[in-house]
Amino acid sequence: MKRINLVRRGAAFAATMCTALALSACGSADAPGSDGSYKIGVLQLTEHGALDQTNKGFIEALDESGIPYTVDQQNAQNDQSTCQTIANKLVSDGDDLVFAIATPAAQAVAGATTEIPVVGSAITDYAASGLAASNEAPGANVTGTSDLTPVADQIDLLTQLIPDAKTVGILYCSAESNSDVQVSLAEEALDRAGIAHERYSVSSSNEIQQMVESMVGKVDAIYAPTDNTIAAGMATVSMVATDNGLPVIAGCDTMVSDGGLASYSINYRDLGYKAGQMAVKILKEGSDPATMPIEYLSSDECQLIVNKATADALGIDVSALKDARFV
Repeated sequence: MKRINLVRRGAAFAATMCTALALSACGSADAPGSDGSYKIGVLQLTEHGALDQTNKGFIEALDESGIPYTVDQQNAQNDQSTCQTIANKLVSDGDDLVFAIATPAAQAVAGATTEIPVVGSAITDYAASGLAASNEAPGANVTGTSDLTPVADQIDLLTQLIPDAKTVGILYCSAESNSDVQVSLAEEALDRAGIAHERYSVSSSNEIQQMVESMVGKVDAIYAPTDNTIAAGMATVSMVATDNGLPVIAGCDTMVSDGGLASYSINYRDLGYKAGQMAVKILKEGSDPATMPIEYLSSDECQLIVNKATADALGIDVSALKDARFV
């Protein structure tokens, strides 16, 4: 379990500091901390590109707002019991707000407090995950941003790049409710396209290599949603898949950077930034998470991402994708 304590203050706030007395007076008006800073805890489920970018975007939004704050960065290394331990600690520390990155992290924090505001991100469906009464009106202390991706567009991309695909394997972790929603959406899109599909689920990262190997000869392509376990093990997925001629259409850009073929993806830095803006509204303006709808990135904010090296290795022509960003 990592613990990193950082102190950040917005430039505008720093410029106003003249004396200790002035700082004390200003701090007591703007923030509850004895030093004038908001205490913000961050619980990130695990380390992989999408979640790291979410974290980065959140901090950028806080910095640009100019609010004074201290942040306690914690990473659970994809361990649920560690998530719970960290969540309990952040609550006992009396943080003013907790930022939870990924569904299991948010569930752990929500289970530890009903009083401290919780802003989540990299979560597909708050209501389906038991984090909110509804995505339109959360009803309690948890709100945030959703990473629901344009799954139907991603399946359309699969049919465009692999037009002869007859069967698609859907690779995900069975322990993540975040993935269930996306898997169902993918199956619906594949049904509409007249493509057969089969689920291939793992319970941990240790099973990824064997599971992908088991798909060889049974499917023509792989669809991997924004599943944290799969995203963290994407290098393994892409290695086995590419070596065996299986293209992987992934849920997000970082999974493409790690070897997937392509994705129509949201930007996780932007997602975290939007969550940071929500946190500022709660801290500075007194907004109530219970009445703050879950926010999404629009389709205009999505981008086509292609891994040129993977495409070349698979012999797939991607030259017609003029609007794509190649990595």
